[in-house]
Parts: sequence; structure tokens; C-alpha cells
Amino acid sequence: MKLIVLELDHNNLTGNLPQGICRGGSLEYFTAADNQLTGPIPQGLKNCTSLKRVYLERNRLRGNISEDLGVYPNLRFIELSDNELYGEVSSNWGLCRSLQSLSIARNNLSGTIPAEIGNSRQIHRLDLSSNHLVGEIPKKISKLTSLLYLFLNGNQLSGSVPLELGLMSKLLYLDLSANQLSKSIPETIGNLSMSFYLNLSINQFSQRIPIQVGKLTKLVQLDLRHNMLSGEIPGEFQSLQSLETLNLSHNNLSGEIPASLEKLRGLYTVDISSNELQGPIPNCQAFLNASVQELGGNKGLCGNARGLPPCTPFSKKGHNNNKTFLVVMFSLLSVSCLLISSIALLFAFKRKKDTDEERQNNASDEIFFSVTPFNGRKLFEEIIRATKDFDAQYCIGKGGYENVYKAELSSGDVVAVKKFHPLHTGEMADQRQFLNEVRALVETRHRNIVKFYGFCSSAGHSFLVYKYLERGSLASVLSKNEESKKLDWNKRVNIVKGVVNVLSYLHHDCSPPIVHRDITSNNILLDLEYEAHLSDFGTAKLLNPDSSNWSNIAGTYGYITPELSYTMQVTEKCDVFSFGVLALELIVGAYPGESL
Repeated sequence: MKLIVLELDHNNLTGNLPQGICRGGSLEYFTAADNQLTGPIPQGLKNCTSLKRVYLERNRLRGNISEDLGVYPNLRFIELSDNELYGEVSSNWGLCRSLQSLSIARNNLSGTIPAEIGNSRQIHRLDLSSNHLVGEIPKKISKLTSLLYLFLNGNQLSGSVPLELGLMSKLLYLDLSANQLSKSIPETIGNLSMSFYLNLSINQFSQRIPIQVGKLTKLVQLDLRHNMLSGEIPGEFQSLQSLETLNLSHNNLSGEIPASLEKLRGLYTVDISSNELQGPIPNCQAFLNASVQELGGNKGLCGNARGLPPCTPFSKKGHNNNKTFLVVMFSLLSVSCLLISSIALLFAFKRKKDTDEERQNNASDEIFFSVTPFNGRKLFEEIIRATKDFDAQYCIGKGGYENVYKAELSSGDVVAVKKFHPLHTGEMADQRQFLNEVRALVETRHRNIVKFYGFCSSAGHSFLVYKYLERGSLASVLSKNEESKKLDWNKRVNIVKGVVNVLSYLHHDCSPPIVHRDITSNNILLDLEYEAHLSDFGTAKLLNPDSSNWSNIAGTYGYITPELSYTMQVTEKCDVFSFGVLALELIVGAYPGESL
């Protein structure tokens, strides 16, 4: 009998792994994560060329990784993080041409990052963080053009960031923090247009912040703290409309904070402490709600925030000579008095026109749209037009927090629009669910996840835009007699395979793992070829290995694992239980109900 799959994870196993674990040369999937295993990686794995997936993270394995592993032509995923492995990163990883994810974080690796790693062109996730790596980041790492996640933080890397890093245009996460990187931040970093997480903190970067950072319009978090950056904060930051967290603390930044940053309405936290900034803070909630610690240690900030003095006319730039300012001010006031009556008449005449224009401008300013490959502003207007401002006749689905509409664009494209219900205050009924779904969809890419085009968040509308799938939900197909007859066994098996593939991706290939928490027939959408696409990530949860992952119950009754009602702990098994119910539903042709 051939051993192809061996799963030993989460069993509190101790001792060494057996040496002959790949005897017969057929082992493809091997996982022994989250145990208390010690000793070296088995010698039998070194020549086990059949391996495709290996998960040995969170143990106490100890050995020289330079010698314990070989070349694996079929290997796609290997996870060795959180062990006590030492040695150098082998250049042999560059010969593993099928490799998609390599994680050896939080070990005791030393030496440099081999340039040969750039030859493994399929890698989409590389995590070598929290080791003792030295030297420069190799330029050839830019050959990893499929890379989505790059974690090199927590090492002793030095030198400058290679300009070639900007060639990795698909990069979503970039963390180079806590190293000894120096010189200037390269302008080519502005080419990472898909990135929504950029952390260059705790290094020795100097000179100005490149204005090209303002091109990273999808950025959610920007962390440049604890460097030696100088000059002013770029006004181009006003383009970072997705930004939620901004940390520029402990640098040598000077001048005034650009007033245009008040346009960053999604900004939630900001830390600009320990710089040489002065003048008024921007009039937005992130700055106004910042703590004394987040604003302190500057030369002369003012504004309506805790710990800051109120701004006076003398606080503003260009008014250092108080006497000159007073003369100019009183002169202007004198002239203004003569013009008040004329201005009042003119204002009364134009009030209605100006009010209408202001309302339109305000509505325009409050729209935050992130859409590819469409033009965001144009698509927003198209959707309003195509649905007649979300008229009921275009509604194709309803949920507790949202309705789904079909929109036919003038270009001929058809999209599905999930519009969240507003409250009387104009806010979303559940903003956290909206943002949660956006983050989950931005972080995931899989053929069995419904294609996500973008989102809009404004005072009047908050919605997500997806690819329209012609056959609708699996639940809808199963409920219609004629449609369900077309769903033969081959199609049903393929649907099951599609769901299995996407769950495997979410649980094993995403970092951190994502638990969907609402696997139901309503959330499986079918295209014309009856291929399954998972939708509705509003309740999805990213698992944090450093927390208990407790959570309120979320999901659909009948699909939720019973244990969740008393453990309140979210794990991948929550999705597995829901998948089992879904599989039974496909076999039976209807929800299995009381038979569960």
C-alpha cells in the first residue's frame, strides 16, 4: 500500500518524526503542525521528490535546514515556521520550480538570502521573517513577479532596498520592518499599485518620503516609524483614500502637515509623534481623536485635539512676523466692511445655485471607490443609472444587511452589486461586515472565489461590485425542478470539488488562514458551466495564531457546527462541518434538515 497523505497535526505529539516516513517514494501531503515534536527533519524527506505539500509549523524541530532538505520538483507549499531550525536558506529552493509558498519564519536561520530564490517564479508567498539573516536583499528577488506576500521583517538585513523591487507589481503585502536597511526609500515603490500593506519601520531610511508613495491608492496600512526620514509629509498622501492606519512617528519630518490629508476620511489611527512638525493638524477624525502620545514630541502643533493648544492666526505658516500680520489683517478688514453689503446681496441671489452645487460636490467628495479594471467614478455613475438608483425591479437577492442588484453597463458588461442597507444616520447597518468582506476579498485570489471588482463607500451608498454569475446560487438551482434536473452527478461532483479547492486555499494557503463561517448553498454561485464560486465573506475571520480566536456565533442556522455554541472558538473545522451539510444537500437535492 502506498502512503500518499499523512495528517498528524493538532495531536500533542512528542519525540522525533520517523526517518522512513517517505518509504516507497509516494508521499505527497504531509502535515504534523501544532504538536510538540523535536529533533531534526527526517532524513527520509530529503529525497522525497513526490512531496507537494508539507506543513510542520509550530513545533520544536531542531536541525540544520541547509542539509536536511533537498530539491522537490513537485513541491507547492512548505511551512516550517515557529521551530528551532538553524543553518542557511538553501539555494536549492530556486530549483523547486513548482513552489508557490515558502515559510520558514521565526527560526534561527543565518547567512544571506540566496539570489537563486528568484528562479522559483511561481512563488506567491515568501516568509523568512524573524530570523538572523544578514546582507542585502538580492536584486534577483524581483524575478518573483507572481509574489503577493513578502515578509523579510525581523532580521539584520542591510544596504538599500533594490530599485527592482518595484517590478513586483502584484505584491499585496510588503514587510521589511525591524532590519538595518538604509539610504532612501526607492521611488519605484510607487509601482506596487496593488499593495495594501507596507511596513518599512524600524530601519535606518533617510532623506525624504518619496511622493510616489501617493500612488499606492489601495494602501490600508502604512508604517514608516523609527527611521531617519526628513523633509515634509508629501501632499500626495491625499490620494491614499483606502488608508486606515498611518504611522510616521520617530523620524525627522518637519514643516506643516498637509491640510489635504483631511480628505482621508477612512483614516482611523495616526501617529506622528517625535518629529519636528508644526502648525495646525488636519481637520479629520483620525487627527482630532489622536492621543497626546500620538501627537507629542513635535515643535509646535496646534488644533482641536487632546494636549494641543488651539491654533491662532500666528500659528499658520507665513505669519512669523506678528506685527506685519496685524497691519495686513486690519487693512483687509477695513476693505471688507465696504464690500459686505454687496457680497450679501450677491450671496442671497446665488444661494440656491451654490447650495445645489455644494451638495453635488460634497456627494462627489464623499465617494470612495476602488475598482479594477473599470474607471471608479464612471462605474459609480453607471451603476446608479443602470439600476435607476437601486430600484426594486433590478434586485436579484436579499439578505439581512444587504440587497443584490443586477446592473447592465453601457459597455455591455454585467455586474452584480451588493448594496448595504443604510440607517437613518446615513451609515451602514454593519460597517464592520462591509469592511470585513472588502479585506477578505482583496486578500484572496482563487478561481472558485467570485471575482471582486471593487467597492464604493459614501454617505449615500455603500456597495460591493462583483462579476455577475448567470445561474445564480446553488440553492436557487436546487429549488427549481427544471434547473435541478440539469444538475447531473458529474456537475454536482465538480461543485463539491470546487468548494473543497477553495476551502483548502483559504485554510492552508492564506496567511493567516481565513475561515469563511457561512458555507451554504446560498453562498455558492454558479456560472454557465456550473462551476462553483464562493461568495459573501462578510462573516469571514482571519485566524490569529497568537490568540484564542473566540468569536460571536456567525453563519446560517443549520450549517453551523454545534460545538461553536459552547466553545465560541472559530477554527477551520467550522467550515468543514458546513461543507458536510452542503455536500449532503447536493446529494439529497435539498437541505437535509432533521436528518442531521
